[in-house]
Amino acid sequence: MESQLLLPAFYLPPVSYFHVISHCEVPILIEQFEHYPKQSYRTRAKIATANGILDLIVPIEHGRKEHVPVKDIRINYEFDWQRLHWLSLQTAYRSSAYFEYYEDDFAYFYNQKHAFLLDFNLEQLALLMKCLKINREISRTPCYESVQNGVDYRRLIHPKQPSLWRDPKPYYQVFTEKHGFLPDLSIVDLLFNQGPQSKNFL
Repeated sequence: MESQLLLPAFYLPPVSYFHVISHCEVPILIEQFEHYPKQSYRTRAKIATANGILDLIVPIEHGRKEHVPVKDIRINYEFDWQRLHWLSLQTAYRSSAYFEYYEDDFAYFYNQKHAFLLDFNLEQLALLMKCLKINREISRTPCYESVQNGVDYRRLIHPKQPSLWRDPKPYYQVFTEKHGFLPDLSIVDLLFNQGPQSKNFL
């Protein structure tokens, strides 16, 4: 484990997630056997809108069992959340410098139905790594392990906790003049505003 970075798979992860990845130049191991934790970045992303921060939340199917491995969590399509999320992203970032540059790549995720949350998040992660030009091997955990060292980030990046990234580099955001700089939003906020220069802010 010492030569790998252990991370959860998030939905459009926060910038701090990629800050960790960019500063730990080791293969990435994605946790798939942990019990699904509620109210985490696994199903939510924060974006900047004209009205402030908006949480985009992917609904999941809730079974009777409490402890379900992340790999078995299914996405719920009872209402059209994909249309709502994509409309929110378009409204928030249509005027950003690079939204159109990446638009087709991200539209795919709101026109295709992925059965499992983990597969959905991992496919997004692969695209985001490509967009950020971060070349790193990604694999899945073979089982759940308790790890006692500095490469275990399964619980450290959480919307209810202070950001791990104490001194983020400010960058121009669409609504900077209205809200000031909003740190540690979804990585798409950085990507749509800074494009190919995004990696410099990690």
